[in-house]
Amino acid sequence: MERKEKEYLGNKKNPCIRELAMQNGLSFPSDSELLMLILGAGTRDVPVEEMARRSLDIIKMCPPGDVVGRLEEISGMGTSKALAVAAALELGRRMSGYLHAVITKPSEIIPYVKHYAMEKREHFVCVSLNGAHEILSIRVVSVGTTGKAIIHPREVLSEPVSEHASAVICCHNHPFGPCLPSGADQNATRVLKESAELLGISFLDHIILSRDEYFSFMEHGLID
Repeated sequence: MERKEKEYLGNKKNPCIRELAMQNGLSFPSDSELLMLILGAGTRDVPVEEMARRSLDIIKMCPPGDVVGRLEEISGMGTSKALAVAAALELGRRMSGYLHAVITKPSEIIPYVKHYAMEKREHFVCVSLNGAHEILSIRVVSVGTTGKAIIHPREVLSEPVSEHASAVICCHNHPFGPCLPSGADQNATRVLKESAELLGISFLDHIILSRDEYFSFMEHGLID
């Protein structure tokens, strides 16, 4: 019998959770119920509620790097479901793990944006900070080619203005080649800094990311 045929779909609570989540939003389900939505179904021996409860216990106690292996130990889980849960956790961390983090120097932003270094195309990212230098948002402004992302100060700074940001840090990745600024990078940085200052926003740094290293305009004395 195929594995899909073995999945236990007889429990009626899971479809009810889907309906309630659709009606009330994803803030409505509990943590365990969110896991039920990710898992989709259990097995005849391990209903989805039990699988979600065991998964939640592991997530709370286990180091992130061990989550997949520990989840696979749950009867009926399998590698696909374990990876789906771990991927959802990682995506959530990337999307919201920065909230309220305080940045005391620009290079401290790197852990929150380093995953962009894995992208095969250039991503230009703007980080907005409030007066206490807490992160307000991390936003992709532009996605370009393997060697260039076209940006305009209006596109970069419109969101920080609407958020009443006090400062910004800009970042972009170099998918290939050295982690060094091109002439275009230096010109764009100068224009962005001047534009930000006209709006009363401090331009703290422009950081270039590669898989193994980074280049900070501020650390290299290219930003006053």
